[in-house]
Amino acid sequence: MTKVVLEAEVTLITAFQDADPMGVIYHGNYFRFFEEARRVMMEKIDYGYVAMMDSGYMWPIIDTAVRYVKPIRFNHTIRVTAKLSEYENRLRTDYVIYDAQSGARLTKGHTTQVAVSIESEEMCFVSPRALTDRLEAYCHAASPNH
Repeated sequence: MTKVVLEAEVTLITAFQDADPMGVIYHGNYFRFFEEARRVMMEKIDYGYVAMMDSGYMWPIIDTAVRYVKPIRFNHTIRVTAKLSEYENRLRTDYVIYDAQSGARLTKGHTTQVAVSIESEEMCFVSPRALTDRLEAYCHAASPNH
């Protein structure tokens, strides 16, 4: 399989309701920022959550990690990147949150998802063709020889 480069970037302004009493974004809200970047990334291959369900699979998160480098305050413009780093047996997405103005890295993390058959409720040990076919088509369309 060809190495697939799939990534996305979103710019967000943090909200007051996402902050703790000190005005710093609550740590659990970072996953919402990651999710928005991942959503945009997966839409590039037309495999958002509705398409996942329509293909017969759900993709629960089974592992995650976050490294909080610098605090993010409310009303702050951030740039969130998502990059697919594994897809053959599981879907691992790596994230970085940057200060949109200075470019300073504020946070990094990852999530890992696995395909689970909706019909049998069994975990798949290999990513289904519903994902890999879309990734290969995306890679083929993006290649300079195409």
